[in-house]
Amino acid sequence: MNEKLSYAMVGVDIDNADATKKDMQKSLETTDSRVINKSGAFAALFEAKFEGIDNPVLVLKAEEPGSKQLLSFQHNKVGNICYDLINHLVNDIIVMGAKPEAVLDIILCGKIQKDIVVEVVEAISNACRAQDCVLIGGETSEQPKVLSEGSYMLNASILGVVDKHKIIDGSKIVVGDVVIALASNGLHTNGYTLVRTLMDRYPHILEEKVQGESFLDAILTPHRCYYQNLKELFPKDIIHGLAHITGGGIQGNLNRILPSGIDARIDLDKIKTHPIFEILKRYGNVDDEEMLKTFNMGVGITLVSSPENASQIIEHLKSTGCDACIIGEIVDGEQCVEFINNLKY
Repeated sequence: MNEKLSYAMVGVDIDNADATKKDMQKSLETTDSRVINKSGAFAALFEAKFEGIDNPVLVLKAEEPGSKQLLSFQHNKVGNICYDLINHLVNDIIVMGAKPEAVLDIILCGKIQKDIVVEVVEAISNACRAQDCVLIGGETSEQPKVLSEGSYMLNASILGVVDKHKIIDGSKIVVGDVVIALASNGLHTNGYTLVRTLMDRYPHILEEKVQGESFLDAILTPHRCYYQNLKELFPKDIIHGLAHITGGGIQGNLNRILPSGIDARIDLDKIKTHPIFEILKRYGNVDDEEMLKTFNMGVGITLVSSPENASQIIEHLKSTGCDACIIGEIVDGEQCVEFINNLKY
Protein backbone atom coordinates (compact mmCIF):
# COMPACT_ATOMS: atom_id res chain seq x y z
CA MET A 1 0.00 0.00 0.00
CA ASN A 2 2.95 2.32 0.58
CA GLU A 3 4.65 1.64 -2.77
CA LYS A 4 5.07 4.78 -4.83
CA LEU A 5 3.93 4.22 -8.40
CA SER A 6 4.82 6.20 -11.50
CA TYR A 7 3.66 6.09 -15.09
CA ALA A 8 7.07 4.73 -16.14
CA MET A 9 6.85 1.92 -13.55
CA VAL A 10 3.56 0.67 -15.02
CA GLY A 11 4.84 0.74 -18.58
CA VAL A 12 4.54 4.24 -20.07
CA ASP A 13 7.78 6.22 -20.21
CA ILE A 14 6.92 9.81 -21.13
CA ASP A 15 10.58 10.90 -21.20
CA ASN A 16 11.41 8.15 -23.69
CA ALA A 17 8.37 9.10 -25.79
CA ASP A 18 9.43 12.74 -25.83
CA ALA A 19 12.98 11.84 -26.84
CA THR A 20 11.64 9.59 -29.60
CA LYS A 21 9.35 12.30 -30.94
CA LYS A 22 12.24 14.76 -30.96
CA ASP A 23 14.23 12.37 -33.15
CA MET A 24 11.23 12.06 -35.50
CA GLN A 25 11.26 15.77 -36.30
CA LYS A 26 13.88 15.51 -39.03
CA SER A 27 11.69 13.03 -40.94
CA LEU A 28 8.79 15.48 -40.81
CA GLU A 29 10.72 18.37 -42.33
CA THR A 30 9.26 19.51 -45.66
CA THR A 31 9.65 22.30 -48.19
CA ASP A 32 5.89 22.24 -48.92
CA SER A 33 4.82 25.76 -47.93
CA ARG A 34 1.24 24.57 -47.36
CA VAL A 35 2.34 22.81 -44.18
CA ILE A 36 2.24 25.73 -41.72
CA ASN A 37 2.40 24.04 -38.32
CA LYS A 38 5.66 23.44 -36.53
CA SER A 39 6.68 20.01 -35.32
CA GLY A 40 5.03 19.20 -32.00
CA ALA A 41 1.85 21.17 -32.67
CA PHE A 42 -1.38 19.67 -31.31
CA ALA A 43 -2.72 19.26 -34.84
CA ALA A 44 -1.44 19.55 -38.40
CA LEU A 45 -2.20 22.66 -40.45
CA PHE A 46 -2.35 22.26 -44.22
CA GLU A 47 -3.27 25.26 -46.36
CA ALA A 48 -5.89 24.31 -48.96
CA LYS A 49 -4.11 25.50 -52.10
CA PHE A 50 -4.00 23.11 -55.04
CA GLU A 51 -2.22 24.33 -58.16
CA GLY A 52 -4.12 23.84 -61.41
CA ILE A 53 -7.34 22.62 -59.80
CA ASP A 54 -10.34 24.92 -60.27
CA ASN A 55 -12.99 22.90 -58.43
CA PRO A 56 -11.15 20.90 -55.77
CA VAL A 57 -12.82 17.85 -54.26
CA LEU A 58 -11.06 16.37 -51.24
CA VAL A 59 -10.48 12.62 -51.39
CA LEU A 60 -10.00 10.95 -48.00
CA LYS A 61 -9.02 7.42 -46.99
CA ALA A 62 -7.76 5.56 -43.92
CA GLU A 63 -5.93 2.24 -44.05
CA GLU A 64 -3.83 -0.26 -42.11
CA PRO A 65 -1.57 -2.90 -43.66
CA GLY A 66 -3.27 -5.92 -42.09
CA SER A 67 -1.52 -9.00 -40.76
CA LYS A 68 1.40 -8.49 -43.14
CA GLN A 69 2.80 -6.09 -40.56
CA LEU A 70 3.19 -8.97 -38.07
CA LEU A 71 5.50 -10.80 -40.49
CA SER A 72 7.35 -7.59 -41.35
CA PHE A 73 8.22 -6.79 -37.75
CA GLN A 74 9.09 -10.43 -37.01
CA HIS A 75 11.56 -10.55 -39.91
CA ASN A 76 13.10 -7.08 -39.59
CA LYS A 77 11.35 -5.62 -42.63
CA VAL A 78 10.05 -2.56 -40.81
CA GLY A 79 10.68 -0.16 -43.68
CA ASN A 80 8.86 -2.44 -46.12
CA ILE A 81 5.58 -2.39 -44.21
CA CYS A 82 5.68 1.41 -44.07
CA TYR A 83 5.81 1.52 -47.87
CA ASP A 84 2.97 -1.03 -47.93
CA LEU A 85 0.85 1.28 -45.81
CA ILE A 86 1.42 4.40 -47.90
CA ASN A 87 1.33 2.72 -51.30
CA HIS A 88 -1.97 1.01 -50.50
CA LEU A 89 -3.43 4.33 -49.35
CA VAL A 90 -2.25 6.16 -52.43
CA ASN A 91 -3.66 3.48 -54.75
CA ASP A 92 -7.05 3.77 -53.06
CA ILE A 93 -7.36 7.46 -53.88
CA ILE A 94 -5.70 7.61 -57.28
CA VAL A 95 -8.32 5.24 -58.69
CA MET A 96 -10.66 8.22 -58.21
CA GLY A 97 -8.28 10.36 -60.27
CA ALA A 98 -6.88 12.11 -57.19
CA LYS A 99 -3.43 13.50 -56.50
CA PRO A 100 -2.07 12.49 -53.08
CA GLU A 101 -1.31 15.50 -50.90
CA ALA A 102 -0.91 14.85 -47.15
CA VAL A 103 -0.74 11.91 -44.75
CA LEU A 104 -1.27 11.44 -41.01
CA ASP A 105 0.07 8.28 -39.38
CA ILE A 106 -0.68 6.39 -36.15
CA ILE A 107 1.82 4.12 -34.44
CA LEU A 108 0.42 1.96 -31.64
CA CYS A 109 2.82 -0.15 -29.61
CA GLY A 110 3.20 -2.01 -26.35
CA LYS A 111 6.41 -0.15 -25.62
CA ILE A 112 8.13 2.62 -27.54
CA GLN A 113 11.42 1.32 -28.88
CA LYS A 114 13.07 4.52 -29.98
CA ASP A 115 15.11 3.15 -32.89
CA ILE A 116 12.14 1.27 -34.36
CA VAL A 117 9.68 4.14 -34.04
CA VAL A 118 12.12 6.60 -35.61
CA GLU A 119 12.73 4.11 -38.44
CA VAL A 120 8.98 3.77 -38.99
CA VAL A 121 8.43 7.53 -39.22
CA GLU A 122 11.39 7.98 -41.55
CA ALA A 123 10.19 5.18 -43.85
CA ILE A 124 6.60 6.49 -43.93
CA SER A 125 7.89 9.97 -44.71
CA ASN A 126 10.12 8.67 -47.52
CA ALA A 127 7.24 6.60 -48.94
CA CYS A 128 5.11 9.75 -49.02
CA ARG A 129 7.80 11.78 -50.79
CA ALA A 130 8.13 9.05 -53.42
CA GLN A 131 4.47 9.65 -54.31
CA ASP A 132 4.61 13.48 -54.31
CA CYS A 133 2.87 13.91 -50.95
CA VAL A 134 3.99 14.72 -47.42
CA LEU A 135 3.70 13.24 -43.93
CA ILE A 136 2.46 16.20 -41.87
CA GLY A 137 1.95 14.62 -38.45
CA GLY A 138 0.25 11.82 -36.58
CA GLU A 139 0.21 10.03 -33.24
CA THR A 140 2.53 7.63 -31.43
CA SER A 141 0.84 5.81 -28.57
CA GLU A 142 2.43 3.49 -26.02
CA GLN A 143 -0.19 1.05 -24.72
CA PRO A 144 1.28 -1.57 -22.37
CA LYS A 145 -0.99 -4.54 -21.55
CA VAL A 146 -3.08 -3.63 -24.59
CA LEU A 147 -0.24 -4.63 -26.91
CA SER A 148 2.72 -6.73 -25.84
CA GLU A 149 6.21 -5.26 -25.78
CA GLY A 150 7.64 -5.47 -29.29
CA SER A 151 4.19 -5.42 -30.92
CA TYR A 152 3.22 -2.61 -33.29
CA MET A 153 0.07 -1.64 -35.15
CA LEU A 154 0.35 0.95 -37.89
CA ASN A 155 -2.32 2.86 -39.71
CA ALA A 156 -2.60 6.12 -41.58
CA SER A 157 -5.01 8.42 -43.35
CA ILE A 158 -4.47 10.35 -46.55
CA LEU A 159 -5.79 13.54 -48.10
CA GLY A 160 -5.94 13.75 -51.88
CA VAL A 161 -7.55 16.19 -54.28
CA VAL A 162 -9.20 15.95 -57.67
CA ASP A 163 -10.93 18.49 -59.86
CA LYS A 164 -14.69 17.88 -59.63
CA HIS A 165 -14.96 17.58 -63.40
CA LYS A 166 -12.13 15.04 -63.58
CA ILE A 167 -13.28 12.52 -60.98
CA ILE A 168 -12.86 8.93 -62.18
CA ASP A 169 -15.75 6.91 -60.75
CA GLY A 170 -16.67 4.47 -63.51
CA SER A 171 -19.65 6.46 -64.74
CA LYS A 172 -18.07 6.77 -68.21
CA ILE A 173 -17.75 2.99 -68.66
CA VAL A 174 -19.82 1.71 -71.60
CA VAL A 175 -20.39 -1.57 -73.39
CA GLY A 176 -17.50 -2.22 -75.78
CA ASP A 177 -14.81 -0.82 -73.46
CA VAL A 178 -11.83 -3.00 -72.60
CA VAL A 179 -10.36 -3.95 -69.24
CA ILE A 180 -6.60 -3.53 -68.86
CA ALA A 181 -4.61 -5.23 -66.09
CA LEU A 182 -1.75 -3.36 -64.42
CA ALA A 183 0.64 -5.99 -63.11
CA SER A 184 1.11 -6.48 -59.38
CA ASN A 185 4.47 -7.35 -57.86
CA GLY A 186 3.05 -10.10 -55.66
CA LEU A 187 0.55 -10.33 -52.83
CA HIS A 188 0.55 -6.60 -52.07
CA THR A 189 -1.27 -6.48 -48.70
CA ASN A 190 -3.95 -9.14 -48.96
CA GLY A 191 -4.21 -12.81 -48.04
CA TYR A 192 -1.55 -12.87 -45.34
CA THR A 193 -3.57 -14.74 -42.75
CA LEU A 194 -3.71 -17.65 -45.21
CA VAL A 195 -0.01 -17.23 -46.00
CA ARG A 196 0.95 -17.28 -42.31
CA THR A 197 -1.13 -20.44 -41.83
CA LEU A 198 0.77 -22.13 -44.66
CA MET A 199 4.08 -21.06 -43.12
CA ASP A 200 3.03 -22.54 -39.77
CA ARG A 201 1.82 -25.83 -41.26
CA TYR A 202 4.50 -26.26 -43.91
CA PRO A 203 7.71 -24.54 -42.72
CA HIS A 204 9.61 -25.87 -45.75
CA ILE A 205 7.65 -23.40 -47.90
CA LEU A 206 10.37 -20.96 -46.81
CA GLU A 207 12.81 -22.92 -48.97
CA GLU A 208 10.91 -21.99 -52.14
CA LYS A 209 12.35 -19.46 -54.58
CA VAL A 210 10.25 -16.87 -56.40
CA GLN A 211 11.86 -15.32 -59.47
CA GLY A 212 15.29 -15.82 -57.93
CA GLU A 213 14.54 -14.46 -54.46
CA SER A 214 13.57 -16.17 -51.25
CA PHE A 215 9.94 -16.93 -50.44
CA LEU A 216 10.13 -14.60 -47.44
CA ASP A 217 11.53 -11.70 -49.46
CA ALA A 218 8.87 -12.27 -52.11
CA ILE A 219 5.94 -12.13 -49.71
CA LEU A 220 7.34 -9.10 -47.90
CA THR A 221 7.92 -7.06 -51.07
CA PRO A 222 6.10 -3.74 -50.55
CA HIS A 223 2.72 -3.19 -52.16
CA ARG A 224 3.29 -1.60 -55.56
CA CYS A 225 2.11 1.99 -56.01
CA TYR A 226 0.75 3.07 -59.39
CA TYR A 227 0.57 6.84 -59.05
CA GLN A 228 3.76 7.59 -60.96
CA ASN A 229 2.62 5.24 -63.75
CA LEU A 230 -0.83 6.81 -64.07
CA LYS A 231 -0.50 10.49 -63.24
CA GLU A 232 0.37 11.64 -66.77
CA LEU A 233 -2.69 9.81 -68.13
CA PHE A 234 -5.19 11.61 -65.87
CA PRO A 235 -5.24 14.94 -67.81
CA LYS A 236 -5.87 13.10 -71.09
CA ASP A 237 -9.40 12.10 -70.02
CA ILE A 238 -9.07 8.63 -71.56
CA ILE A 239 -9.54 6.51 -68.44
CA HIS A 240 -13.16 5.47 -67.88
CA GLY A 241 -12.62 3.61 -64.61
CA LEU A 242 -9.99 2.29 -62.23
CA ALA A 243 -10.28 -0.39 -59.54
CA HIS A 244 -7.64 -1.21 -56.93
CA ILE A 245 -7.56 -5.02 -56.62
CA THR A 246 -7.34 -5.77 -52.90
CA GLY A 247 -9.33 -8.14 -50.65
CA GLY A 248 -12.06 -9.80 -52.69
CA GLY A 249 -9.90 -10.02 -55.79
CA ILE A 250 -10.91 -8.86 -59.24
CA GLN A 251 -14.59 -9.80 -58.83
CA GLY A 252 -14.93 -8.05 -55.49
CA ASN A 253 -13.36 -4.78 -56.61
CA LEU A 254 -13.92 -4.22 -60.32
CA ASN A 255 -17.67 -4.59 -59.76
CA ARG A 256 -17.58 -1.55 -57.44
CA ILE A 257 -17.09 0.83 -60.38
CA LEU A 258 -19.46 -0.73 -62.93
CA PRO A 259 -22.55 1.32 -63.90
CA SER A 260 -25.94 -0.40 -63.89
CA GLY A 261 -26.77 -2.60 -66.86
CA ILE A 262 -23.26 -3.78 -67.66
CA ASP A 263 -20.82 -6.53 -66.70
CA ALA A 264 -17.08 -6.94 -67.00
CA ARG A 265 -16.11 -10.20 -68.70
CA ILE A 266 -12.58 -11.22 -67.68
CA ASP A 267 -10.63 -13.85 -69.60
CA LEU A 268 -8.58 -15.63 -66.93
CA ASP A 269 -6.36 -17.12 -69.61
CA LYS A 270 -5.02 -13.62 -70.36
CA ILE A 271 -3.94 -12.84 -66.79
CA LYS A 272 -0.19 -13.06 -66.26
CA THR A 273 -0.37 -14.89 -62.94
CA HIS A 274 2.48 -13.94 -60.61
CA PRO A 275 4.56 -17.05 -59.73
CA ILE A 276 4.07 -16.59 -55.96
CA PHE A 277 0.47 -17.70 -56.38
CA GLU A 278 1.38 -21.09 -57.86
CA ILE A 279 3.37 -21.83 -54.71
CA LEU A 280 0.52 -20.81 -52.40
CA LYS A 281 -2.00 -22.81 -54.42
CA ARG A 282 0.21 -25.90 -54.38
CA TYR A 283 1.01 -25.88 -50.67
CA GLY A 284 -2.52 -25.06 -49.58
CA ASN A 285 -4.36 -27.11 -52.19
CA VAL A 286 -6.42 -23.97 -52.76
CA ASP A 287 -8.94 -24.06 -55.60
CA ASP A 288 -8.97 -21.32 -58.21
CA GLU A 289 -12.24 -19.81 -57.02
CA GLU A 290 -10.73 -19.26 -53.58
CA MET A 291 -7.46 -17.99 -55.06
CA LEU A 292 -9.34 -15.39 -57.10
CA LYS A 293 -11.35 -14.29 -54.07
CA THR A 294 -8.35 -14.00 -51.77
CA PHE A 295 -5.51 -12.73 -53.94
CA ASN A 296 -4.91 -10.27 -56.79
CA MET A 297 -3.35 -13.09 -58.88
CA GLY A 298 -0.97 -10.65 -60.57
CA VAL A 299 -3.42 -7.81 -61.25
CA GLY A 300 -2.83 -4.77 -59.02
CA ILE A 301 -5.25 -2.40 -60.73
CA THR A 302 -7.81 -2.82 -63.48
CA LEU A 303 -8.23 0.09 -65.88
CA VAL A 304 -11.22 0.50 -68.19
CA SER A 305 -10.95 2.50 -71.41
CA SER A 306 -12.26 2.59 -74.93
CA PRO A 307 -10.55 0.08 -77.25
CA GLU A 308 -9.29 3.00 -79.35
CA ASN A 309 -7.23 4.35 -76.44
CA ALA A 310 -6.04 1.02 -75.05
CA SER A 311 -2.83 0.84 -77.05
CA GLN A 312 -1.53 4.25 -76.03
CA ILE A 313 -2.42 3.57 -72.39
CA ILE A 314 -0.57 0.24 -72.39
CA GLU A 315 2.40 1.78 -74.21
CA HIS A 316 2.58 4.61 -71.67
CA LEU A 317 2.33 2.25 -68.69
CA LYS A 318 5.09 0.04 -70.05
CA SER A 319 7.30 3.08 -70.66
CA THR A 320 7.01 3.87 -66.94
CA GLY A 321 7.96 0.33 -65.94
CA CYS A 322 4.49 -1.08 -65.40
CA ASP A 323 3.55 -4.15 -67.43
CA ALA A 324 -0.03 -4.04 -68.70
CA CYS A 325 -2.31 -6.00 -71.02
CA ILE A 326 -5.97 -6.34 -71.98
CA ILE A 327 -7.72 -9.06 -69.97
CA GLY A 328 -11.38 -8.42 -70.65
CA GLU A 329 -14.25 -6.40 -72.06
CA ILE A 330 -17.38 -4.60 -70.93
CA VAL A 331 -20.65 -6.26 -71.92
CA ASP A 332 -24.36 -6.01 -71.12
CA GLY A 333 -25.19 -7.37 -67.68
CA GLU A 334 -26.05 -6.61 -64.05
CA GLN A 335 -22.98 -4.91 -62.51
CA CYS A 336 -21.11 -8.17 -62.10
CA VAL A 337 -17.68 -9.48 -63.03
CA GLU A 338 -17.81 -12.77 -64.90
CA PHE A 339 -14.88 -15.07 -65.60
CA ILE A 340 -14.26 -17.13 -68.69
CA ASN A 341 -11.54 -19.74 -69.34
CA ASN A 342 -8.98 -20.69 -66.67
CA LEU A 343 -5.96 -19.28 -64.91
CA LYS A 344 -2.51 -20.29 -66.11
CA TYR A 345 0.22 -20.85 -63.52
